[in-house]
Amino acid sequence: MENLSQVLPRVLVVARRTVRKNKFVDFVGEYHLDLIVRYGCVPVIVPRVTGVHMLLESFKPIHGVLLCEGEDIDPSLYESEISSLSPEELQEIRETHASDTSIDKEKDSIELALAKLCLEQNIPYLGICRGSQILNVACGGTLYLDLEKELTNKLPEERRTKHIDYDNYDEHRHVVRIVENSPLHSWFKDSLDGENMEILVNSYHHQGVKRLAQRFVPMAFASDGLMEGFYDPDAYNPEEGKFIMGLQFHPERMRSNDLDEFDYPGCPAAYQEFAKAVIAYQKKLNSSMSVPKTLVLDGEMESKRKILVRCFSLARYMYTKGATGKSLSKVSELEVGAEFLESNTALSTEQETRLKEMGATVRNGGSYMKKLKVDEEKQMIVRNMMNKMNIEQLSDLMAFYHLMGNICGEVLEQKVS
Repeated sequence: MENLSQVLPRVLVVARRTVRKNKFVDFVGEYHLDLIVRYGCVPVIVPRVTGVHMLLESFKPIHGVLLCEGEDIDPSLYESEISSLSPEELQEIRETHASDTSIDKEKDSIELALAKLCLEQNIPYLGICRGSQILNVACGGTLYLDLEKELTNKLPEERRTKHIDYDNYDEHRHVVRIVENSPLHSWFKDSLDGENMEILVNSYHHQGVKRLAQRFVPMAFASDGLMEGFYDPDAYNPEEGKFIMGLQFHPERMRSNDLDEFDYPGCPAAYQEFAKAVIAYQKKLNSSMSVPKTLVLDGEMESKRKILVRCFSLARYMYTKGATGKSLSKVSELEVGAEFLESNTALSTEQETRLKEMGATVRNGGSYMKKLKVDEEKQMIVRNMMNKMNIEQLSDLMAFYHLMGNICGEVLEQKVS
């Protein structure tokens, strides 16, 4: 029985680190893992431990990458200048978002390396929350250090959006407006009310995309203008194994009381389409790397194979050396090859033609030798005729055949196209 890990496509998911019983523990939210498995893929958890970013080649084959939750990304990876926020404001942010503001440089290194690998090798990538921010930073985009300080407080009250609620994590919702004709639009179109392109989403973040990298196109915006989803239109075709996307909100958490019933039918679509792309990518990868397995024959078939090999070897020898009286005494051994060619339909036309030209059967070997003799006689007649022609006649003849060759090539090209 084949190993299932070699059959089902592999999706890498990087773990997040926390402390339990005074020790570091790696974890990944089960909602993500459950949806990956549900749609036919195998999640492979990449541990967040020192040095893993240098060992990513060992996780191959990689058929997809899902990056989700985690701490704030190191600002030095996307900010070219020192933040305009004051030291007091930065300290207030650290106190307000204590669980998210501790920088994890090892996780940053692992996830940025995976994101760049996906971009370089067209591996399907889905980024949720922090994963969308990693994708944007990997492509040269930037982030708000803190949405409340840099965006929300500068807007009128009616445009402000609450992107995080520590007291109501699972039930918190806010409005986003979906961009028409985007993948999100196709997933949620049945839940949209006419021209109203809005849905309610769950989110849990105090940072977000500030400047979107050039290769991406927006898919959704919050009321305050923050981008809540984006994708690469040139790398989006799940049926062909193409999928590069980032969602700031959490579609996997948009359900009631830990039930399987989602707020909208389109909620699991991101994972479903991502899995579709992962499966298609695996098929493409396997087809480009597949090596035919050695055929194992039983005793009877192996005996027949040896007889055929001797038959074809003998035919080749007779073709190369010429059929002499001595070798003609062995023609009965070629009958096996003749029968094989007549009954076996597995040979391609090219293979069958080649075997016949080698004299693999008595009938075809004999006719081939006759054909060679006729061709030699024709060539001799043509040479004798050309020897009697002058230089001008030969030049005209060569020009004529050159013209015929060009015309033939043009007509052939038209027929093929």
